[in-house]
Amino acid sequence: MGRPAAESPIWDRSGAEKRSAVNAMFSDIAGNYDALNRMMSLNQDTRWRAIAVAKVAPKPGEVGLDLCAGTGDFMPHLLKAVGATGAVIGMDFCVPMLEQASLKSLPNLAQGDAVQLPLQSESVDVVTVGWGIRNVPDIDAAHQEIFRVLRPGGRFVSLDMAIPRNPVVRAGSRFVSKQILPRLGARFGAQTAYTYLPESTERFWSRDALADSMRKAGLVDVDFADLMFGNICLHFGRKK
Repeated sequence: MGRPAAESPIWDRSGAEKRSAVNAMFSDIAGNYDALNRMMSLNQDTRWRAIAVAKVAPKPGEVGLDLCAGTGDFMPHLLKAVGATGAVIGMDFCVPMLEQASLKSLPNLAQGDAVQLPLQSESVDVVTVGWGIRNVPDIDAAHQEIFRVLRPGGRFVSLDMAIPRNPVVRAGSRFVSKQILPRLGARFGAQTAYTYLPESTERFWSRDALADSMRKAGLVDVDFADLMFGNICLHFGRKK
């Protein structure tokens, strides 16, 4: 008998196969996820989330959805904005990540898939996604679901990795992501995850392609802005 075919890397997978592999990967790193995020972002990820929440400007009494919530780091910003009369749902498909969020005493945590949200249409005012769209198996479907659950006037913002447009910055970023991040991840037992990060970023949709997908889903006033010298990009859209 021949040798079994080697399993393809996560960044080359799609559909249900990618969904399962990404779930397993985030399950493995859930306990170290926050610490690694702080180190990789030079402790700037909290500030970027604050910028993103300010962009969608949640109002007191509104309902927010933090989709692909992970360990829930978007939720404190949203909860503060909507106040006691509002509500925030934290939703992720990876249970161990939600378990980490629950340790922060965050309310309304729920398991759910970004391409098939277990929510009624036009039930939320604001949707945030942090470093999640890159990981979904069908980006167009995720944007369509976000549009579906938003109420008229609702706002959507996403933060994710991007390839810097400046060639010098791009070269430096590729060196860090290809040579340093996997080694840093290995020290935390997460080499696969932090090899996946740069590889998935290289294969991720361009800024314009993401914006076009959002428009195709029905969102208007779609725009994007770079952060961290173009290593991070914020995308925004609104439902009429």
